[in-house]
Amino acid sequence: MTRPPLADLTLVAGGSALGAVSRWGLSLAEQGAALPWVTLTVNVVGAFLLAALPLLPVVRRSRRLALVLGPGVLAGFTTVSAWAGQVTGLAADGREAVAGADLVGTLAGALVAAHLGRRWAASRAEPGAHG
Repeated sequence: MTRPPLADLTLVAGGSALGAVSRWGLSLAEQGAALPWVTLTVNVVGAFLLAALPLLPVVRRSRRLALVLGPGVLAGFTTVSAWAGQVTGLAADGREAVAGADLVGTLAGALVAAHLGRRWAASRAEPGAHG
């Protein structure tokens, strides 16, 4: 495996920091909420965008933009680890129904969003761009 260029690492790191800080800022609004709705929302929105991203013409034309947005911003924005921790915490607190709703809701929502994101982007993609 070859080492990625420092410029690529910088683009991904900068994008990832922006995505993570954005998610963190949004999560401040859910302090004490019955359901971690911000994490659910960012994961569903992130699934839509990550599925759509590779098919968008502007991203297909710019490798650097693809690096900033995909493994950068959107990977930093979405979070499986926080979601898993929140589901586990809800269950440990005796809120199994809420934990189950969060688990199923996030997974189902992200899968549907990814499918819709891909279909949406495919309808706007340049001919031959469907992967």
